[in-house]
Amino acid sequence: MNKVWLVTGANSGFGRAITEAAVAAGDVVVGAARRVAALDDLVAAHPDQVEALALDVTDTAGIDTAVADVLARHGRIDVLVNNAGRSHVGAFEETGDAELRELFEVHVFGPAALVRAVLPSMRARRSGAIVQMSSMGGQMSFAGFSAYSGTKFALEGMTEALASEVNPLGIRTLIVEPGAFRTSLMGKATLSPELPDYEATVGGTRAMAASVDGRQPGDPAKAAALILAALEADTTPLRLPLGEDGVDAVLGHLDQVRDDVTRWEKRTRATGFDA
Repeated sequence: MNKVWLVTGANSGFGRAITEAAVAAGDVVVGAARRVAALDDLVAAHPDQVEALALDVTDTAGIDTAVADVLARHGRIDVLVNNAGRSHVGAFEETGDAELRELFEVHVFGPAALVRAVLPSMRARRSGAIVQMSSMGGQMSFAGFSAYSGTKFALEGMTEALASEVNPLGIRTLIVEPGAFRTSLMGKATLSPELPDYEATVGGTRAMAASVDGRQPGDPAKAAALILAALEADTTPLRLPLGEDGVDAVLGHLDQVRDDVTRWEKRTRATGFDA
């Protein structure tokens, strides 16, 4: 049976690539975006397979209504892809509460509301999949990305627990951790006001964000194909880092964590009450 997908941020980048891959597989995609006009060509080319849905993922009331509407028309949602997002560059101190809260609304609270909305029907059918589009910055971070990575760390931590809760019910979970892929993420990054003391650390990140757009090595179409393959595998991995840089960054970070733990292991183990 062909699947029914709900993909947020379907108008560009990974969202569009995943939509196109699902359509090529014969599935139906409800593509959600704030600006649905960017989906007009896909809807026109595949009127029986692609629907555009106007949705702001920070509107939790709108999320419940949208999911209920999709379920009423299609009877099920087989795959939810939480892809909508944006980037932000700024030192920890430079990033204000408003900027931080806005990022959490898009990357954490919106996806959480969508997961809660689709789970009752998935649990009833003992079937479904939830794809969380994170980043290599969901496992490691560097100067200038504290806010962005903070949201992705939160999303990944919640999804680890989610996986233990819903995988036994027949629902798959997949956290995707791309490196630099040719999407508009960096080109549309917001920037915090600059403090001179952070030029030596965050300055390079600002320069990278300004110059890398359109030159990233990762191909979103290949990433989308691999995401579909991971969902169809006998065992879907919890995490799927993507790209040479993404894999290297995640593995390098894990090595660093292990080194930190083992270097202090004898003393950290000896912090219990004496017998």
